[in-house]
Amino acid sequence: MINWVGLWTLTSREVGRFFSVYRQTILPGLISSVLYILIFGFTLEQRISEIQGVSYTWFILPGLIIMNTLTNATSNTASSILQMKLLQQLPDLLIAPLSGFEIALAYIIGGTVRGVVNGILVLLIGIIMIDLPVIDPIKTIFFIFLVSWAFSSMGLVLGQLSESWDQLATMQNFILTPLSFLGGIFYSINMLPNWAQKLSYFNPIYYMINAIRYTILGLNSSDISNSFIMALVLTIVTSLLAVFLMQSGKKIKQ
Repeated sequence: MINWVGLWTLTSREVGRFFSVYRQTILPGLISSVLYILIFGFTLEQRISEIQGVSYTWFILPGLIIMNTLTNATSNTASSILQMKLLQQLPDLLIAPLSGFEIALAYIIGGTVRGVVNGILVLLIGIIMIDLPVIDPIKTIFFIFLVSWAFSSMGLVLGQLSESWDQLATMQNFILTPLSFLGGIFYSINMLPNWAQKLSYFNPIYYMINAIRYTILGLNSSDISNSFIMALVLTIVTSLLAVFLMQSGKKIKQ
């Protein structure tokens, strides 16, 4: 039986933690997104007037939403669990009347909320700054939620497996950052040579960007059903892995 009081308490702590330091957890993503729009969007738009029939600035905005969403969702869970490990606060958590499933769920929800908040704020920036049209708002918000949940779970896995901040940064810099920039944020994969296009199909983040670009602009570079299936599979796999690692206590129990 689920300990709802304990789950709510831990979840509230995680959500309150990142809201209390919004200057570090929310403002940087918003500022960087505005800079991407101003520098990459308005500057390159002078040379690249449009891609797939829409302005270049409109084209990159869905990718910026995904990048901001997954970065914040991952960072929240990864940094939170690693911080507890390094500050020797895990004993307090482990003796609480919470199962591994409940602990993992609380952290995942906390990271998901942060990812959704940041993703929606970037979406609003696009609507306000560049008059971005949103064809299907409900599906767009749902997909932001799905991506947030998947990468919040992935962040929990990375945080559990890391033993230092340097190790965590290495995992993020050599996995998430390259995949994000190679996922088609600033370009359509149809502009790439055939071998590079085929390589992009192995990048899960490409499918995230392709799907949200479809829900916002109605554009897609490949079969949209594949993108939704990939997002759903990634969410399920990362969630199960995060829960399994937490229940097993791997690199958690001291």
